[in-house]
Amino acid sequence: MTMNATGATALFLACTALSAAPAWADFSDDVIRIGVMNDQSGPYADNCGAGSVAMVRLAIEDHGGAINGVPIEVVVADDQNQPDVGVSAARRWVEEEGVDTIVGCSASSIALAVQDVMRQHERPYLIAGTATTETTNGQCSPMTTNWAYDTYTLARGSVNAQIEQGNLSWYFITVDYTFGHAWQDDATRFIEAAGGEVLGSTLHPLGATDFSSQLLQAQASGAQVIGIANAGADLANVIKQAEEFGIVAAGQQIAPLGAQVNNIHGIGLPATQGLVFSAAAYWDRDDETRALTERYNAAFDGRYPNESQLVTYSAVNHYLTALEAIGTDEGVAVMDQMRATPVNDPIMQDVSIREDGVVMHPMLMVQVKTPEESTGDWDYYDVLGLIPAEDSWRTREESSCPLFTE
Repeated sequence: MTMNATGATALFLACTALSAAPAWADFSDDVIRIGVMNDQSGPYADNCGAGSVAMVRLAIEDHGGAINGVPIEVVVADDQNQPDVGVSAARRWVEEEGVDTIVGCSASSIALAVQDVMRQHERPYLIAGTATTETTNGQCSPMTTNWAYDTYTLARGSVNAQIEQGNLSWYFITVDYTFGHAWQDDATRFIEAAGGEVLGSTLHPLGATDFSSQLLQAQASGAQVIGIANAGADLANVIKQAEEFGIVAAGQQIAPLGAQVNNIHGIGLPATQGLVFSAAAYWDRDDETRALTERYNAAFDGRYPNESQLVTYSAVNHYLTALEAIGTDEGVAVMDQMRATPVNDPIMQDVSIREDGVVMHPMLMVQVKTPEESTGDWDYYDVLGLIPAEDSWRTREESSCPLFTE
């Protein structure tokens, strides 16, 4: 058998192309599977839940539903706010069902456990609504990114807002698990560093409905500020009951360490007007966020996205952009590409991802409008300004993440 010059040249070029291609330049199982894990039915369901799933689908839509002809699928798990449920789902997904990444908005204990699973299997874990700092601090992982906030960033914003008004004495109402304790601890450090003091605190279980005892203790403390270290339905209940007790009218300030726009919607402006806190994003910030929100409205029963749901779009969009760039869903390569490329989308512009997994976006300082100031559906925030990323997130020097020293 003989080969002419044209055939030899073609064979040479084909072999050269094959040898130059990276060994991992493909997609496992000929499908890209994205797992969405959060509380779908409990006290935090409104914070992420089905709304985060809807935002994941919008990001997929913006990539044409496939990458290099490989379809993108979504699977969903309700973690039920139980670590064993979340870990079981994560293991099943990555060990049996070929899930390539998990977008998480789970309770802190669940997120830390799922993070270990993803580290072991070298799959990207995109956190878009879990507040513990440990996922990017002492227990940081090269496979994890945090897209929203943590107890450090949120506490810093809320505390500084009160300190600037001369409010130095605090009393805390705190949810009794890892998240709440860490949040109060972070806030306490900022309060004491500014010359303030914490006069006391009281705990409540997750899913509490009656906060009368905690509010009476907070009133009796005489603190200028009652700090609220909880979220979701707990936050709604305590703020509604604080209004019934006339706490703000009597001269004390209510300071949630964090809140989301859906919380404000559920509680109502009469009870939340004037609250000041920091936020990762806001649907009505500019034309780009409003355009994304219009699509979300159409896809999700006329609803408006909150902070966690907005950054979920950023996380999934950036993940898929990395896959397009390198032509593989191999986890380590994807994480390298995500860190190497600035985040640019309707929510974030030219944002970097630090070694510890922190997505270094600025935070918004917002104040809840009065009923008279609000001019339309979900028009709830006055954006008072931007808090630069370096003034929001834990610094490298403060961090105990070992990835900074490797």
